[in-house]
Amino acid sequence: MSFIVAGAGLFGLVAGSYVRVLSGGFGPATELDEARSTGPASAGEQMDGPVPAEERVDGTARAEEEVVGGGSPVRARRDQAEREGYEGVSREEAARWRRAYRAEARAAFGRALRSVPSLGRPPLIEVCTAAVCALVAWRLAGTPIVFAWLYAAVAGCALAVIDWRTERLPDAITLPSYPIIAVLLAPTGHLVAGLLGGLALAGLYAVLWFVRPGALGLGDVKLAGLTGMVTGALGIDAWLIGAVGGQFLGALYAVVLLATRRGTLKSQFPLGPFILLGALAAVLR
Repeated sequence: MSFIVAGAGLFGLVAGSYVRVLSGGFGPATELDEARSTGPASAGEQMDGPVPAEERVDGTARAEEEVVGGGSPVRARRDQAEREGYEGVSREEAARWRRAYRAEARAAFGRALRSVPSLGRPPLIEVCTAAVCALVAWRLAGTPIVFAWLYAAVAGCALAVIDWRTERLPDAITLPSYPIIAVLLAPTGHLVAGLLGGLALAGLYAVLWFVRPGALGLGDVKLAGLTGMVTGALGIDAWLIGAVGGQFLGALYAVVLLATRRGTLKSQFPLGPFILLGALAAVLR
């Protein structure tokens, strides 16, 4: 047992190095909006080129200022455009928007694939990824469902870092994760339960998004479907803990913001990390 947990931790440490590089390739929505407005060629050149560390830190700071100061207006416009089928947006502009997202994702994955595993300074992302993978192995070692959860742990760490830094949950990671998790769950006999759990939780978040689109992003809905799959595969109890845990932890963080006067009742913040923490609480129950 201890060897399995240690192996999972080592796997997570290496995977965390790639998570750090991959997450660094996704910038705040404000930066991508500026890239989109420059046109297809300029957007592609900007996304494919190296991202200086100074610019990435500045972009992170700007994103965090938007989160604490009342949410991202760019995310609200983007979600509204998606919800309305890009009504009022020219085809050329919508196409530039999508191309900018695809160019950014290609560049981010390209950097990650070309990178050599190494620890950051400080190696916070690597250590957190290793800890999550070790905890998953500790709880699920000896069960075939552990492989789906190890993948979800690595992908979840990447999404949590990106969302916390930029207030975005890229489709380039969330959407491919659906078939990957489904394939990993298929041999376990828990695929149907996972699909039902994902559908139910995504549907619940979709209702919340429809009621309050400014407080919840479409990326949160898609992420909820993924966490619903892996928690649903563990049973109804785990699904309930994951579903309630994300909202509870998010609400608790909002209370902390209010208590420390870092936010107001209208402030928004990335919900993705708390959705993922709720799923982790479900597997550690």
